[in-house]
Amino acid sequence: MIDLLIAGGGPAGLATAIHGALAGLEVVVVEPRPTPIDKACGEGLMPGGVRHLRDLGVPVAGQPFRGIRYVDGETGRHAEGLFRSGPGLGARRTELQAALAERASRLGVRVLPGRVDQVRQDGDRVTAAGLTARYLVAADGLHSPVRRGLGLSAPLAPRRRARYGLRRHYAVEPWSDLVEVHWSARCEAYVTPLAPDRIGVAVLTCDQAPFDVQLARFPLLSARLAAAGTTGAPAAVRGAGPLRQGARVRVAGRVLFVGDAAGYVDALTGEGLTLAVTAAGELVRCVRAGRPQAYEQAWRDLTRSYRTLTASLLWARHQPRLAPRIVPAAARLPRLFTGAVNLLA
Repeated sequence: MIDLLIAGGGPAGLATAIHGALAGLEVVVVEPRPTPIDKACGEGLMPGGVRHLRDLGVPVAGQPFRGIRYVDGETGRHAEGLFRSGPGLGARRTELQAALAERASRLGVRVLPGRVDQVRQDGDRVTAAGLTARYLVAADGLHSPVRRGLGLSAPLAPRRRARYGLRRHYAVEPWSDLVEVHWSARCEAYVTPLAPDRIGVAVLTCDQAPFDVQLARFPLLSARLAAAGTTGAPAAVRGAGPLRQGARVRVAGRVLFVGDAAGYVDALTGEGLTLAVTAAGELVRCVRAGRPQAYEQAWRDLTRSYRTLTASLLWARHQPRLAPRIVPAAARLPRLFTGAVNLLA
């Protein structure tokens, strides 16, 4: 019998598959789309994520970055936090997924075309997509059909404004070896170095407006992109959202959730990819030990810093009196800012 049936062949699902195969489990991934899948993503891996990929034997091409820089979008005032444990990596999502898929294939993981809609389970097995396994791992993304189908999506506060993400690539030489987070009154823009001749710009916002409208809210960043002489047709814009997604639990019988399907606060601190890879290892460890229910607490422990810091920063972001002070406060308190950056790294 299949040990792990994984719904979703994105980074979270493939990382889980690799962990499972390395642990000696029989793993099958079900994914409706061909690899690689391009999605809206900040495309930055924190140092912890880089180390985990290296431990999994997954080589990923990309552009190293040394830390995070917060920038006031109008004045240019900034604060920098450098990593203490090695560089992060800016990597295109398509290249990351392709590298994960190749490693999974070499380990004998089967990837089957299909979609997991209905799930049936009893005391010792679970059935989905016409396959039966000991456990089902839902790695099917932000709006997880498995999570919704099992009634495990948690309602969100009605007053909380939904946030969305938009991403575009530019054929521009990176001007910094840091990930820059530009702050405006209404949104944030993340600039991630991806290659010697490419950067990614991702905007997080509550406003549903075209990318160029959002980018215009960052005059310094817009001017720098213009000065860099971007040529050719603009790259496609990818979008995602609403970003905040609640999940009641991470373990429901023989169904376990990983990646964005396990619940998501916001992309504000840029940890999504790193947490997905790391949580995949915890999930497999708990299953391998015959204690799948322990994964719930393991997930909570692993994501506590992310959930606390991201929720706190997001709260401050929505306070009219506090939001303009975020970058100045980080600049005045460099040790505190660097400590927070490294806690997340």
